[in-house]
Amino acid sequence: MPDAVMPAQPIPPRQPRRAAGPERALPWPLPALLAWSAAWALCWAALQAGLAPAGALAVGALAGVVLAWRQVRPWRRALAAGGFPLSALALAGAAGWPAWVWLAALMPLLLAYPLRAWRDAPFYPTPATALRGLDALVAPAPRRVLEAGCGLGHGLRALRALWPQARLDGIEWSLPLAWWAAWRCREAAVRRGDMWAADWRGYDLVYLFQRPESMARAWDKARREMAPGAWLVSLEFEVPGVAAVQRLQPAGQRPLWLYRLPPATAQGGSAQPARAPADNPAMSRQHAPFGTASAGPWKPCS
Repeated sequence: MPDAVMPAQPIPPRQPRRAAGPERALPWPLPALLAWSAAWALCWAALQAGLAPAGALAVGALAGVVLAWRQVRPWRRALAAGGFPLSALALAGAAGWPAWVWLAALMPLLLAYPLRAWRDAPFYPTPATALRGLDALVAPAPRRVLEAGCGLGHGLRALRALWPQARLDGIEWSLPLAWWAAWRCREAAVRRGDMWAADWRGYDLVYLFQRPESMARAWDKARREMAPGAWLVSLEFEVPGVAAVQRLQPAGQRPLWLYRLPPATAQGGSAQPARAPADNPAMSRQHAPFGTASAGPWKPCS
């Protein structure tokens, strides 16, 4: 691949923000679960001590806010702090409901977003204009593109708008989300699977919108499997300790970090050659049951 438009010097990695205490030791969402549990425990203890229900609820809510404040990311703070008051309101409004109602309400959430998926990223779709300008920095246009963790297909649609001729694949662990993404973006091949177990060989560009904790793992996987000159593109979260080739941030949007696999000589030996698309069993079209293949040029996603 010839060089794309890029700054004269790579962008040095920023110093990662360090969390205090349990957040460094516990993977998400355990900090949120602990905050909710502690809030309910303190609320119960306050009630046992004779405090009025309103006061006990205030104690629990304050405990949740204090524990949530240790989280680095704003959305994590909101989830950790909001779990106790929301659950208290739900219990107050459904005091007479049988227990099976709560299980029935929980099942659709677990089906759409299984617990294993929490280790990658929460459901947060790629904004429609988040990738605007990326095609000017990646040249030549990639022939095969993968979105790792495609959710409902928002990122697939944004990628399709940039490169309508590219062969586009998506992989998503949640079966309902994979079905929905395949229906929304029918010109892409979407399948349900583990993005970490899938083979990234043969892709010119892999796009992901994951978690800060996932980025070092994604870069290691890209270096092992992708060809020299291929691109790893991450929305919002950068690879710790690795200089980005470019940082793109349209007005009002999240930053987009571009990383390019170094030449083979810079990796301490020859890189593993990329397989041709037809020889890649892990992501070939016959293994993408939700997508549709086409022999002609791609059309924009409907």
